[in-house]
Parts: sequence; C-alpha cells; structure tokens
Amino acid sequence: MATHAVHTPRRRIEFDKHLPVDHRLNTVYRIGAGLIGAFLVAFGILGLIHHIGYFDTGGATVTGLNTNGTLSVLSICIGAILLVGMVIGGNVASTLNMVLGILFLLNGFLFLGLLDTPHNFLAFKIQNVLFSFVVGLLLMTFGMYGRVGSTLPHDNPYWRARHPDAVEREQADQ
Repeated sequence: MATHAVHTPRRRIEFDKHLPVDHRLNTVYRIGAGLIGAFLVAFGILGLIHHIGYFDTGGATVTGLNTNGTLSVLSICIGAILLVGMVIGGNVASTLNMVLGILFLLNGFLFLGLLDTPHNFLAFKIQNVLFSFVVGLLLMTFGMYGRVGSTLPHDNPYWRARHPDAVEREQADQ
C-alpha cells in the first residue's frame, strides 16, 4: 500500500514586504548603507578635488586607492544612492545593500581580469579590487542581516512570511 505525501504549494517569498517602522533590523540596514555611502561620496569628492583626468590611468591615489575622474563620479553616484537608501530605510535599504553588494563583487572580478590591460578605464589596481570585494561583502552582510539564516527567531518578520502555517499554529496556541 503506497502512501502519498501531501504537498502544499510553495509560496514565493517576497522580500519587499514592509517591516514595521520601528523594527530593530531597520537600524542595521541604515547603518550599513550610510557608512559605506558616506565613504564612497567622500572618496569621490577627494578624487574630483585632485583634478585627475576622467580617463587618466596614470596612478593618482586618494586614501590609498587608485582613482581617476570617472571612478570619482561613479563613487559619488553610488554613495548617494546608498545614502538615499539609508534615509528611506527598511526593505529598500536592505535590498539596495544586497544588490549593490553583489555588483561590487562582480566589479571586483571584472577589474581583476582587466588589471594591466588597456581596457582598465577606471584605473583599478589590486588595492581597488580588494576594496571592491570587501565593500561588496560588507554591503551583502548588512543587507542580509536578519533576512536569511536557519536560526531566525519566530518573531522575525521574514521568518513569519516564510512559515505562515507555523505562525497560525502559534497564534492558535496562545
């Protein structure tokens, strides 16, 4: 006699459901976006102050990182986006941190392959590649904090969204 397991259809997890405004995870997302965004804006402004050419690959450095005008403008734009995410907070900041973290990692791999080639238009050196990896990992960590993991507490809004049946049972038991 064969028995069949009853499968309930899996619900797609929506990461963009709104957190309560005062949820403690919101602070983590905002701090991550704000710190890294402020550093990127400062780095970009310092690069522009040095009047480096936009596609100059001559080796001008700011705060120990190689730069040119294009990288400075790009840093200011990305930093400003992170600062806007910090002001908005919540899931916007978290999702923005995760997406930009992945983009920083991919950028690090791209320019690792472009080092010492004529296609290195952002004047990356190995310290820039390492910086890109570190910032990418930090942004991803700040963005994923409290959203993913096997030991999320049951009052976590993301755990509750993934386990609606367990939430109903818990509410029925109370």
